[in-house]
Amino acid sequence: MRATELTRRDFLKGACAGTLAISFARCGQAARIDEPPNIVVILTDDQGWGDLSVHGNTNLKTPNVDSLARDGALFDRFFACALCAPTRAEFLTGRYYPRGGVHGVTTGAERLNLDEKTIADTFKAAGYATAAFGKWHNGTQYPYHPNARGFDEFYGFCSGHWGQYFDPILEHNGKMVRGKGFIVDDLTDHALAFIERSKERPLFCYLAYNTPHSPFQVPDRFYDKCKDRRIEMRSRDAQKEQLDTTRCVLAMCENIDWNVGRILDKLEELKLSEKTIVLYFGDNGPNSWRWNGNMKGRKGSIDEGGVRVPCMIRWPGRISPGTKIPQIAGAIDLLPTLADMAGIPIVGDKPLDGISLKPLLLGKAQDWPDRMIFSHQNGRVSVRTQRYRLDDTGKLFDMVADPGQDHDISKDKPQVAAKLSEAVGRWKQEVLPKSPKDDRPFPVGYAEFPTTILPARDGVPHGNIRRSANAPNCSFFTNWTAADDKITWDIEVASSGKYEAVIYYTCAEPDAGSTVELRFKQSRIQGKVAEPHDPPLIGAEFDRVPRAGESYVKDFRPLRLGVFHLETGRGELTLRALDVPGKQVMDVRAVALTLLK
Repeated sequence: MRATELTRRDFLKGACAGTLAISFARCGQAARIDEPPNIVVILTDDQGWGDLSVHGNTNLKTPNVDSLARDGALFDRFFACALCAPTRAEFLTGRYYPRGGVHGVTTGAERLNLDEKTIADTFKAAGYATAAFGKWHNGTQYPYHPNARGFDEFYGFCSGHWGQYFDPILEHNGKMVRGKGFIVDDLTDHALAFIERSKERPLFCYLAYNTPHSPFQVPDRFYDKCKDRRIEMRSRDAQKEQLDTTRCVLAMCENIDWNVGRILDKLEELKLSEKTIVLYFGDNGPNSWRWNGNMKGRKGSIDEGGVRVPCMIRWPGRISPGTKIPQIAGAIDLLPTLADMAGIPIVGDKPLDGISLKPLLLGKAQDWPDRMIFSHQNGRVSVRTQRYRLDDTGKLFDMVADPGQDHDISKDKPQVAAKLSEAVGRWKQEVLPKSPKDDRPFPVGYAEFPTTILPARDGVPHGNIRRSANAPNCSFFTNWTAADDKITWDIEVASSGKYEAVIYYTCAEPDAGSTVELRFKQSRIQGKVAEPHDPPLIGAEFDRVPRAGESYVKDFRPLRLGVFHLETGRGELTLRALDVPGKQVMDVRAVALTLLK
């Protein structure tokens, strides 16, 4: 019997006894448990520390999320990264994100290096059923795809953000599907189904919601409660706050809370509550100016308000209700903590930056040492200790006496400032890449995952071609007006063989008729954009406030060019037009290459 086929009963009978009593040399902890707990991790997108009523925000009510703190533990000072993809990489690996090759949020910079092992690898190796639902944001093409990073099932999207939240196009284990209803409700539906069918064995469920990230869309029944709500608690930069945006964010957060309640109710219904660890945290500071405990900074900042996020964890019978954790902690700690609490060994041989927080959670910590947690964004680094934060300009703040970072005390505490500055220098030398150049191609051609999607996000436009929006993540290519224009993707073909080539396109009727060519090295294939397909842009009708960065979307149709032969190796995949009879060739969302058997 393979480890992945073990049931909960098998664990109790000792079929995987070697994983139940182990020494955590990498965490400094020893663990033994009688039954492996289920793990449910809920990660929200752009939800700030202040976006929950448990932290004192009276503008909204989040009773289900708050209950995790009431019935379990609440971290007072928990730190993620300034942006989305880096936090996900740190959660997955227990390591600072630059170590894993992540250095941005789009056009390939968000990819987690293939030699990194993930938290899903660890739990899958221990016999857990593993699944991820929602926003992945650490690589699209296999083997960067979640199905190659330890997750048996994936339903959601791999990009950094999505342009439409109602009935969106998503993917399920590599196949494009149509979502049903509001995206967060739909992701929760799939997570509930996974929990239901996996209830007889240990399960690891990663539910990565993509809200309250923009575009600001939410179902009526949540928005209607908030659209005229009086906003009593305001941003410390109140003149920058846009109240219509704040109200929509509140509605999105209350929708998240409702869905968290559905997860907790399902665990109760299946009698799994007592044997399930539920962890909830956020990925960065708030994505707009709104109340956030008077902290300095928001999303993108490495000040306190940009990186301090909500985190709470419940494990009935193990974590005492109402536990408060004042010690600083971060996303890098979650892998070692959950593995330690589950009593399973961590897969991989790379040293972790995080530590197990189990002693704090179970009330068994003695003489907990002060530590440093580093925050990095685009070459800027700040560092946090239990008491102090040194920002990226060398200013020092006493976060106990001055939580808003209003008074620089570096001249009053020169020794503290010097010590932390030296630590930042060492961290940069050890962790940051020596060269900023990212030379990784996009992989194509794996038999175990035959279809590779190359979205516009990962391509490079040439000539007149431009993106449909400044933010590449959910964009498409447009304004293809001349035969000299082209689109290229830097790819590496893993398997020689025949590939079916498909372009996802739209084209107005007057412009139909262009002949296009797709070329890689000596191989090329041609096709004609014969059938017009000109659907409307979708999204504006669902937006509660005007969007700033995300592209609107539309339904793209597959244009099947046919089959051509590709040899292994690296090179440019080039899409160009041989003639342009109309004003433009077509709009392009993606190219798909499928390795045929």
